Formats: sequence, structure tokens, C-alpha cells
Amino acid sequence: MFVPVVNSENRPLMPTTSSRAKRWIKSGKATPFWKKGVFCVRLNIEPSSHNYQPIAVGIDPGSKREGFTIKSKSHTYLNIQTHAIDWVKDHVEVRRNMRRARRFRNTPCRQNRANRLVNKNLLPPSTKARWQWKLRIVNWLTLMFPISTFVVEDIKARTWKNGRKWNVSFSPLEVGKHWFYSELRKIAHLEIKSGNDTYNTGDQELGLKKSKQKLSNKFEAHCVDSWVLANWYVGGHTQPDNTKLIEVIPRFVSSQTTPSLAAFHRSYSPPLWWHFECGV
Repeated sequence: MFVPVVNSENRPLMPTTSSRAKRWIKSGKATPFWKKGVFCVRLNIEPSSHNYQPIAVGIDPGSKREGFTIKSKSHTYLNIQTHAIDWVKDHVEVRRNMRRARRFRNTPCRQNRANRLVNKNLLPPSTKARWQWKLRIVNWLTLMFPISTFVVEDIKARTWKNGRKWNVSFSPLEVGKHWFYSELRKIAHLEIKSGNDTYNTGDQELGLKKSKQKLSNKFEAHCVDSWVLANWYVGGHTQPDNTKLIEVIPRFVSSQTTPSLAAFHRSYSPPLWWHFECGV
């Protein structure tokens, strides 16, 4: 197991082993803290070296589960499997129905606002939530590791045979992934690999097999692809040296949809928080 390390200014350094982190904490050279479920240490002294190895993050997007792997040439530091956000479309429909129902109530109401979304290049709510969730995971990782490269498996919208009108239209999937790629390029170098490249590297060259249980928290479900992507860039291994993973589950707190008898509305906690489950 490796422990993320940051300096006194909270800038990430190269990770260290758990035994060395324990010695640092015991001698007072470092202070332990948690970063959204991941144990980290903060150095209280000047680091002995500022040399950084290239660290790549392999990202395997999916409709239900997604895989993230942080790896250098020497070690695999962390594997993460996340649950994709897939409930936004249903909640937008509930909000629309509640808004339409309020129009028939005999109560005072304000005048309708003008449509502020006209002539604006915006992502659909469900697409935006999906890709923003990936970006939040990436930003969380950049606070713990000195990431130099992102390697993403490219996904494409499904085309229909004899569906020219459908195929030439802009797909929310294509729009969302291009927005995500542009945001990643602002953070570090970006490499894009096709699904065939991942299959040829992982299954054909390295002999790694994927599990057919896509909803399980096994390494072979999704993190095997993210590991192959990261290992393709930094190299160093022919077999995974670390198959332990952390499962990150987003949770949603719905707002109140029925009229309240009180003169004020209840206050709610933020709609999205983190829930971690450890897998082996």
C-alpha cells in the first residue's frame, strides 16, 4: 500500500510506503490526514528531493460503473471504481411535472421569466452531471498525486443503419466527452485510446481477462481497463501489481416536492456527497 504525500503547502509529492509514513508520523516529520476517504500525510519538513516520476491516470468511462487507475512505471498507487450518475434525467422530469402542476393552483405567482437558455451552448442536465462527476474525481486525485498524463478510453455514440438523420446530429455523448477532454487538457497532458486499442493491449498482448459481471466491485470488472491504459503510457509491468480498489458511490438527496404547511421551507444538506466502500 502506498500513501499520498503533500508538502507543507498541500502540493502533492511522490507517494511513499505505509511503513515509511508511519515512521514519519511517529518522529513528527509528517502529519496524517484524510482526503475524502484516502489516508494521506503532510510533511512538516522540507522534502529531501523534488524529483517526480511520470504518473498517469487511466480512465475507463462506462454507463453504470467507471474505472480510474493511478500508476507510475514502478508502482500502481490506487484503483478506483465509481458509480456513474444516472438519475438526473428522472429528477428533471419530476421537476418539470411539479412545475406544470403549480400552474393550475389558485395561488399568487410571479410572472414567468424569459427563457435564459436560448442561444446558449449548454450541455443537457443528465450529460453534464455524468461528465462533471468524472471531472470531480479527477480534481480530487490531483490534490493527492503529481499527475502528469491522463489516458482516456474513447467512447463513441452508437450509429444506426440507414439512420442518416440520426447519425449526423450532435449526440449528447459526443458533446459531453469533448467538454471533458477540454477540461482535462487544462490540468495535464491528455492521451486518447480507442476501445480496440485497450482490448488489443490488455487481452491480446498481456492476457488480462475482463469479468462479465460489470456491476461487481472486482478489479477485473472495470479497473483492469483503466490499469491497461495507464500502463500503456508509463510501462513497467506485464501484470497488475495492485488489484485492491476503492469504490466511490455518489448519493443524491432529493428536494421537497410537496407543498409545506409551514411558512418556510426546510433546509437540506448538499445534494451530492461521497460514500466509500473498499473492495479486494
